[in-house]
Amino acid sequence: MAQQPVPFLKGHGTENDFVIIPDFDGRLALSAATVARLCDRRAGIGGDGLLRVVRSAADPETRALAGEAEWFMDYRNADGGTAEMCGNGVRVFARYLRRAGLVKGGDLAVATRAGVRRVRFEEDGSVTVAMGAARLPSGPDPSVTVTVGDRVWPARHIDMGNPHAVAFVGDLAEAGPLLDAPAVHPADAYPRGVNVEFVADRGPRHVALRVHERGSGETRSCGTGACAVMVAAARRDGLDPVDGGGDATTYTVDVPGGRLLITEHPDGEITMTGPAVIVAEGTIDPAWLSASPE
Repeated sequence: MAQQPVPFLKGHGTENDFVIIPDFDGRLALSAATVARLCDRRAGIGGDGLLRVVRSAADPETRALAGEAEWFMDYRNADGGTAEMCGNGVRVFARYLRRAGLVKGGDLAVATRAGVRRVRFEEDGSVTVAMGAARLPSGPDPSVTVTVGDRVWPARHIDMGNPHAVAFVGDLAEAGPLLDAPAVHPADAYPRGVNVEFVADRGPRHVALRVHERGSGETRSCGTGACAVMVAAARRDGLDPVDGGGDATTYTVDVPGGRLLITEHPDGEITMTGPAVIVAEGTIDPAWLSASPE
């Protein structure tokens, strides 16, 4: 582990917050335990996850993508586990790159474990991310249910590079405190775990959600979850710009930490627009970083 102070930043996108670790040449070995310590809200810096900023060419996972995207967002959940994608994290990652002078304005490509994501800086300060297309089950939707206490809801399976189970409820309070992961049946539908979204209507093409993210618990926002919710809501409402031959469809998605605009385009591409903020920067004591967890 590093013998010199390690720089870090703290940022958030609709209050989905992250520890940002610049590691351009891929020299830091961040174990799951170390990431969990950094994300600890009492004994560490605190965050829903960690964004390691590394050049794609310097990391074995994304070396093949270096020709498409110079920078790789190595995203880890708060428990230290890796994840394929994080929509709010991509916006914050891009904001850091621009703040550090590593990229200019306009469009940017970011490598993730779910592939390359395109980012655009908007004139109003918001950031738009091309999130790729949603993957829905071919054939009949599998019979997935979500359970909290004695309440059971049918859920829609949506894959946005990471898996989601979307359940529509009458009131978001029905999900309870979400201290523990909701039970999902059948369990083998999501062998690597699942993000669970509870969704309530707020108006025409306007919904609100609460989310329990695998490895992080309930969070203030989830970008890929907002995209999954938009697709699930649109299909429920009879809107399908991909197979229906219609125009792009936009939903407003309220999350506990703010608001996101999600658009599904006729070619299947989903774009997400929202804020991305850097709130602090500093250094991590190398002795603390190197210490073994108790």
